[in-house]
Amino acid sequence: MSTIQNNQKKSNITKLTVTAMLTAIAVVLQYIEVSIPLVPSFLKLDFSDIPELIGAFVISPLYGVIICLLKNLIHLPMTSSVGVGELSNFILGASFVFIAGIIYKHKKTKKNALTACLTGAISMAVISVITNYFIVYPVYAQLWAGGDMQIIINMYKTILPASDTLLKSLVIFNLPFTFVKGIIVAVITMIIYKPLSNLIVRMNNSFSKKKLTNKE
Repeated sequence: MSTIQNNQKKSNITKLTVTAMLTAIAVVLQYIEVSIPLVPSFLKLDFSDIPELIGAFVISPLYGVIICLLKNLIHLPMTSSVGVGELSNFILGASFVFIAGIIYKHKKTKKNALTACLTGAISMAVISVITNYFIVYPVYAQLWAGGDMQIIINMYKTILPASDTLLKSLVIFNLPFTFVKGIIVAVITMIIYKPLSNLIVRMNNSFSKKKLTNKE
């Protein structure tokens, strides 16, 4: 086997190992939810997008999406939303990490990483309004409110009476909530990204040395 083929095999094994590790962490983090004041109780903050964003930065944007997909597939048997919540989580998480990952891949600098995360967070927030308006909330209304969307809207109105339509509620509450979630995920990722990146490089080098020793 040529040196190029050996290097490619080593790289693929490292990518799969890192993907598995990040997916496992994402699955655990998905169960840790934090309630936020001044928003409806069903809007909860979780940090499971952090491993996905790290995967998008360290490996590639596609791997970030794969981690997001695997996380939600693993969570699917425990769903309480007939898979709608997992679908929404995947669409939003995948859009966030893919957009951020593509921008960061173009130029891997700290400044561009900040731009990538900000753009990804804005995109995810806008997409959340669209998907919730046309897909997620209509399904939730059918499942738990007898098809009456007003029951869900009233949960927003108890906090802010002016949010008297679904679109207003999503723009006033969900859009900034999702944006802030993206920013929090980005900040934590920026803090831990470099040490993790260095660790993955060492893993790759360690595997290479091990292969060389076995050959000798």
